[in-house]
Amino acid sequence: MSFRSAAVLGLNLRKASKLVLFGTLATGGSVLLYSLENSGARAYDFVVHPSHLPWSHGGLMDAIDMRSVRRGYQVYKQVCAACHSLKFIRYNHFVDKFMTREEAKTEAAEALIPDLDDNGVEILRPGLLNDTLPSPYKNNKAAAAANSGALPPDLSLIMWAREGGEDYVFHLLTGYGFDTPAGIDVEEGKAFNPYFPNGCVLAMPQQLFDEGIDYEDGTPATMSQQAKDICTFLRWAGEQWHDTRKRWAWKLITLLPLVTFVLVYAKRNAWALMKTEKVIFRRLPGREWTPESSAPKPPKDEPELKVIEPPQKPIV
Repeated sequence: MSFRSAAVLGLNLRKASKLVLFGTLATGGSVLLYSLENSGARAYDFVVHPSHLPWSHGGLMDAIDMRSVRRGYQVYKQVCAACHSLKFIRYNHFVDKFMTREEAKTEAAEALIPDLDDNGVEILRPGLLNDTLPSPYKNNKAAAAANSGALPPDLSLIMWAREGGEDYVFHLLTGYGFDTPAGIDVEEGKAFNPYFPNGCVLAMPQQLFDEGIDYEDGTPATMSQQAKDICTFLRWAGEQWHDTRKRWAWKLITLLPLVTFVLVYAKRNAWALMKTEKVIFRRLPGREWTPESSAPKPPKDEPELKVIEPPQKPIV
């Protein structure tokens, strides 16, 4: 083996060892990060963490069940709307989703929206399609005073604002009924819930019960069914573009291989000549290099420049 071959082989081995080391570190870091993110243990609190549930819209090709969204809106209207608001949701958002335009108009007209008349006097008028869902309280102070000092959160983006999303909300709504462990004091007007992170004591008592409401479509209104439907509705409320996002994702995934092939082909076609071009310098016969040809040559004698004056015209 020549020295050049040995050097090339050693260089390749060093590159291979670096690649193996980098791959090992990357794989180990990824596994560690995944295990930390999906670990059920938390050192900063003592709380039961919700398990992952098989939601009908959780897959890459699954859309939100609009029938469940409609039932979830019924749960919100009859149970949750007494304390919680949906200030980012308008009645026209319901149109062509889980209600027709006429149903949405009727739903909006049943609400009383605070407004001002022509004289600036406060009035309550029937709602319109472009109105947001009314809040149960005039301001945050009134809401906190009516709920033992706790401010009920707005539910428009609750699925994004809470770790666990639907899993957390579902377990929180169905997590009542456990015996309070020793060392935890539950004040009057509050309830113990092991899924609530701030001390497992919250100001909201149990709200969902079996047959607590009557669904319009005749679905049995069990507690778990109500919790499932309200979670689906709140997911739709916080991500109304959910189905559109997944459709565009699949369109991009389908077109990406074709676009990649076209770009790679164009790149190879444009750079193939420059990458494969070989330039060879050759001397013409009789002009080969010799020590004499590389020696500096003495300067040649330059001819003297003669100045030729133009003939003068005779003076007449």
